[in-house]
Amino acid sequence: MRISSSPSRTRHPNEKKETPAMTTADHKPQILAFLAQFFGEHRLTDDEDIFATGFVNSLFIMQLVLFVEGEFDITVDDDDLEMANFNTVRAIDALVTRKRAAVGAAAQHS
Repeated sequence: MRISSSPSRTRHPNEKKETPAMTTADHKPQILAFLAQFFGEHRLTDDEDIFATGFVNSLFIMQLVLFVEGEFDITVDDDDLEMANFNTVRAIDALVTRKRAAVGAAAQHS
């Protein structure tokens, strides 16, 4: 099953649009802000298993994939749909970094 990205969300006028060259550290604040909607007062660490916390339900993974695609302007391919890519903040950040680097590399070769 292919999951396509949702329409881009409206950005605040002062919010910067990411570019493929941004570093890993730049993705974590957005990831954590999105996850905070589901975790209330619980502060996730970079390596805490999101799914083991008991705060999320079965629809959460779809929301997470759509967020990642829309926020970082990437496509999550079928091969990327593994729990290991989404179970921690660090894993999500690494996936975004890999996908954005691939987009940047492809753009340089075209």
